[in-house]
Amino acid sequence: MLIAPPEVRLPSDASIARARRELTQALGPSKVIDEREGCERFARDESEAIGRVPDVVVLAEHVEDVARALEIADRCDVPITPRAGGTGRTGGAVPVAGGILLATHALARIKDIDRRDRLAVVEPGVITGELHAAVEKEGLFYPPDPNSLASCMIGGNVAENAGGPRAFKYGVTRDYVLGLEACLIGGRVVRTGRRTVKGVTGYDVTALLVGSEGTLAVFTEVTVKLVAKPPHVRTVLALFRDVHACAEAVAAIVDAGLVPRCLELMDAATLNAVRANKVAIDPRANAMLLIEVDGEERVTDESLEKLGELLVGRDGVVDVVVAHDAAARSRLWEARRALSHATRRLAKYKLSEDIVVPRSKIVELLREVDRIGERTGVQYLTYGHAGDGNLHVNFLWNEDREREAVDRAIDALMHATIALGGTLSGEHGIGVSKAQYLPIEQSPELIQIQRDVKRAFDPKDLLNPGKIFPSRGHGGC
Repeated sequence: MLIAPPEVRLPSDASIARARRELTQALGPSKVIDEREGCERFARDESEAIGRVPDVVVLAEHVEDVARALEIADRCDVPITPRAGGTGRTGGAVPVAGGILLATHALARIKDIDRRDRLAVVEPGVITGELHAAVEKEGLFYPPDPNSLASCMIGGNVAENAGGPRAFKYGVTRDYVLGLEACLIGGRVVRTGRRTVKGVTGYDVTALLVGSEGTLAVFTEVTVKLVAKPPHVRTVLALFRDVHACAEAVAAIVDAGLVPRCLELMDAATLNAVRANKVAIDPRANAMLLIEVDGEERVTDESLEKLGELLVGRDGVVDVVVAHDAAARSRLWEARRALSHATRRLAKYKLSEDIVVPRSKIVELLREVDRIGERTGVQYLTYGHAGDGNLHVNFLWNEDREREAVDRAIDALMHATIALGGTLSGEHGIGVSKAQYLPIEQSPELIQIQRDVKRAFDPKDLLNPGKIFPSRGHGGC
């Protein structure tokens, strides 16, 4: 067991039986799964968090299905966990209390792409990569690009405030969500936000719901802002003697006023995983930057020239290569996007920690990660979005007896991140896996305010319980 479920209140058998009966009557048997074998595949996401097998799964197809499921969960006092693509990395879609699993992947329509107002209206089950392709056919661009974009869904992206390599220039999901249709526990349906570029009417409830990890509401429609599609994209591969020289180059690029849309860093262990994935990389290289610039042709040419001046001949640089065609760019990005799965093959177990430090502290963080590895003896590798200081530190091990050292390494990393002025998560959320570390970053007063907000939306703590906040030890009942 990698990350055990938190202690949460469990529903009674009588409550489950009543909820199962009412869901089947309200939605029809085709939308309800209650056989254990059918429910088991909804017990996990792509994190290492272990959940409980849900007692019943609702396959929602319309907003009315979502609302009825939330109404019945409230009336029967049964916990309910929303799930879109199930690609999360911190256990956000794992049903830690069993109960009802509310699957929204079938709500998968792109309802509108408005070229004049530059927005799209989509349902939560739309795959992010498919939204990219659809809007780009219209000459538009949706920048957020999680590395799981071929399988992750917009609903989960909004719930976790997903980022991706392009966040350095373009920002994260929250920066593009204009409005939401959301269902609350008890079955109420509300609309938040707007279709306009500007708007300050009332509290910004949309921004509150984005990143709330399914603990406040379930999304059934998302209105996102689009921008013009950049006409030219150029990709540069810079190879380095070591990861510290690589991180120092990142600082030099930013200090020079360049704003690439991507600045992706990979250390030596990560490059070995990429090489094992049959991607040829100069054996002299022990770190790499994948740099991408976009815009008008003149802008990209000027950016490439400045990058060349900064990197070619710089101490620690092994080579600088420009990808001259789309096929070359695609090969580089396929390797980058496959990193999470490629690194899983290096050891039996892996835990990936998504942390952020100020860009000026990246070198210090990397040195601290080295020290943590030396102290604990845990194998590790680091890659991530160096442009905005968002790195993924992965700890690897093979034997159960090593787990105690891994836990010490993770704890040390979290404390080091906060000591450097950083934050515990950049794009994966808190979920189950980081809940115990929340008090390192946030005061008891701030955590209590957030608990109060949760209580206002969900008084009985039925909607995605056990996420974000440290467990208070409810126990089973």
